Amino acid sequence: MSIHAPILRALLARPTRVAVIDDRRSYKGYEIVAAATHLANALATRCKTDTLGVLLPTSGAFPIAALAGWMLGKTVVPLNYLLKPGELQYVVDDCATDTIVTVGPMLEHLGGAPTVANLVKLEDISFKGLPRPRWPRSASPDDLATLLYTSGTSGRPKGVMLSHANLSSNIRQTRAVVGCTPADTLFGVLPQFHSFGLTVLTLMPLSTGARAVYSARFVPQKVVAAIREHKPTLMVAIPSMYNALLQVKKAAPEDFASFRLLASGGEPLSRDVANRFHERFGIHLTEGFGLTETSPVTNVCMPRAYRPGSVGPPIPDVDERIVELDSGRVLPAGQEGELRIKGPNVMKGYFNLPDLTAEVFDEHGYFRTGDMARLDADGHLYITGRLKEMLIIGGENVFPREIEEALNDHPSVHASGVVGEPDPMRGEVPIAFVEPEDGSAIDEQALLTHCRERLAGYKVPRRVVVLDELPRNPTGKIMRRELTAMLEESRDAAAG
Repeated sequence: MSIHAPILRALLARPTRVAVIDDRRSYKGYEIVAAATHLANALATRCKTDTLGVLLPTSGAFPIAALAGWMLGKTVVPLNYLLKPGELQYVVDDCATDTIVTVGPMLEHLGGAPTVANLVKLEDISFKGLPRPRWPRSASPDDLATLLYTSGTSGRPKGVMLSHANLSSNIRQTRAVVGCTPADTLFGVLPQFHSFGLTVLTLMPLSTGARAVYSARFVPQKVVAAIREHKPTLMVAIPSMYNALLQVKKAAPEDFASFRLLASGGEPLSRDVANRFHERFGIHLTEGFGLTETSPVTNVCMPRAYRPGSVGPPIPDVDERIVELDSGRVLPAGQEGELRIKGPNVMKGYFNLPDLTAEVFDEHGYFRTGDMARLDADGHLYITGRLKEMLIIGGENVFPREIEEALNDHPSVHASGVVGEPDPMRGEVPIAFVEPEDGSAIDEQALLTHCRERLAGYKVPRRVVVLDELPRNPTGKIMRRELTAMLEESRDAAAG
């Protein structure tokens, strides 16, 4: 059950059909296979480690590099080019690779390269003519296909070990729900070092013969222009991207007429964005859920089963349960607890972290997600917050997401992040950081009044901090850890 065998078969089944289009060029099926073979031949004598680093922008070059690695029996490590130099070097050192595949412009953008024995730039490889034949290495289902490093929103990045079976299973599971055939064209801008961008945007279309259209940078006007040109049928993006598309004045419903599915994931989809997108373009955004540790997709709320606030039922072969925090008792429908997941797409564990791996699986083999959630009577999942982000205010459990939903419903608020601040009387109090809509000014008292009309009194933020831009990780998630650090710095400054 290797991840690369079906990709190679699909590409060679339609060798002259354009399989990938990116910002620079298009790639036919045989061109991708030939280029991957050329690169594998070049890497065979250089890369001596079990791992191969890939430092490339979202493009057709990424699957070429990944295929080359898998053809050699390597574990592919997509490297996050948005990390700070020290963080990137930590990942390179942790995965113990001796080789990174990259391109010159990427290194110029970074202002340098990580320290590694072999830095292989694609422009230095000859891709002319037919490559020397190379039979791809086979892989057993349990062999490591990739190490995906978490974005490090808390502590050091951890290498999530995903096997060939994990990735293959998640492609099969996702296709069973959303469908993906050679007739489809999938469009996306997500980074391919992220699990969503790797599995759904890259591996799924390539293994099913669908066409993939990539753009390395998200520029809303250019995205709309690309949609008009290529008329894709599927799109994967994060909620903030869909919100940005709503700001394109010339975008019209007919621009999105080719789509049968617009999928949202990577962060919670606010009701405001979902409603405005439907009102303007007549399309229900399809919200999904998953984690890097689950390859990533676990739930999809298809338009035919749309329920506000729900990420949908689990995909095939995924078993989900809601567990009481203190006792570990499985809770019935409607009750809130920790979400735990079991399935063939769940990771092998964290690389070189056996103790942490043991901690995140319970005695029944379910992965402890750290997400608070509930299931309704029909098995639809509702994510209510992160266990580590839970605030305890006067003895009451409060999750930032509920407060953020209320804040985001205000027309002057583009996005928000809520964190807790220590309080001698109540234990913690919520502090709101807000990013205004373009051209809007935030009236703190009006915003707090807005919250009081929607939330219990103890959930209303103590105060509002306005930021031009909220700190986000590479996939667009608001980094609450950075907001907490801002609070600590302001307290230290006041104390000094």
